[in-house]
Order: sequence, then C-alpha cells, then structure tokens
Amino acid sequence: MSPSPSNVTQMLHDWSDGDREALDKLIPIVYTELRRQAAGYLRRERPGHTLQTTALIHEAYLRLIDQKDVRWQNRAHFFAIAAQLMRRILVDHARSRQAAKRGGSDIKLPLEATMIASEGSEVDLVALDEALERLAAIDPQQGRVVELRFFSGLSVEETAEVLGVSTRTVKRDWNVAKAWLRREISKSDVNDT
Repeated sequence: MSPSPSNVTQMLHDWSDGDREALDKLIPIVYTELRRQAAGYLRRERPGHTLQTTALIHEAYLRLIDQKDVRWQNRAHFFAIAAQLMRRILVDHARSRQAAKRGGSDIKLPLEATMIASEGSEVDLVALDEALERLAAIDPQQGRVVELRFFSGLSVEETAEVLGVSTRTVKRDWNVAKAWLRREISKSDVNDT
C-alpha cells in the first residue's frame, strides 16, 4: 500500500525542517513517480536521445536534495519542482548538443495535439523553452501552468492546488498559454527557415 499524499507531505515538511531520516524514507516512495516523469519526458524526445531515464532521474535527484531553502508545500509542489529541474536538465543537454554541432541537428520534441503544437508536429526543445521564458515574463502564472501541466504532468486539480487558484483559472490559463506558445513557436519556425 502506497503512502497517502498527506504522509508524503509530512515527510517533505520533516525534510524541510532538517530531518535527514525523512528524506531517506521519502526517496523510495517518490522514485517511481520521478521515473515516470523522466520516462515521459524522454518519450517525447527524438529517437536515439543520448540521455537515459536513469541519468535524468539521478541528475534531478541530486539537484532536488541540494534544495536547501525550499519550504515544501505538498507532494504536488515537490513534483512540480522536480519537473522544473528535469526540464532545465533536458534544455541544458539540448543546448550543449547544439553547441557541439554548431547549430546543426536541433533537438526536436514531439508534442501531442492536446499540448502546444498541432498533431504530428515536432518542436525544438530549446525554442519551446525560450517561448516559455517569454510567456513567463508576460504572465508568470500561465508560464507556471504550462510547466506544471506539460512538463510535470500534473492534473488540472493538482496544478490549481500548487498555484492556489481555482481549476477554472488553470483551465483558462492552460488554453491561453497553449495558443500563445503555438503562435510563438510557429513564428520561430518561420524565422529559422
């Protein structure tokens, strides 16, 4: 039987308060979910991606345990931070790969029709990250909604809980953000050709 979200939240609070034993109990519990997130990210990557699921999880784990001043709110908040870290790792990996190839062979990320791009489209991960950064500068909440929904895989309800807003607000922000990102990425694709 897996621990309830409230038990996970309590372990996160205990860890935030400096209880190293709580972290030791927490990691086996959250590892499966971190693995699911990492596998989901890598499924969206191009075939033959050099970063493996285990390496992505371990890099994210190392960055997570280095989070010293985080006051964990709950389980959803923890996985949102983990998703943000995984996104940064993948973008950094894509940028270093592009730099190594001097701009050749951009890293492409296939996106489902319900996400950002139209069906069957692929989006450059770096272009998506840059567009998301521009969106966050204009509307930080919409940027967070995309990060939590797309990169973290949180439900509308979990996203609302993390952000402290209504599910209706999350749905509205999600739809507006997807349209905005679709337009921005399309402009980027046109400018690159």
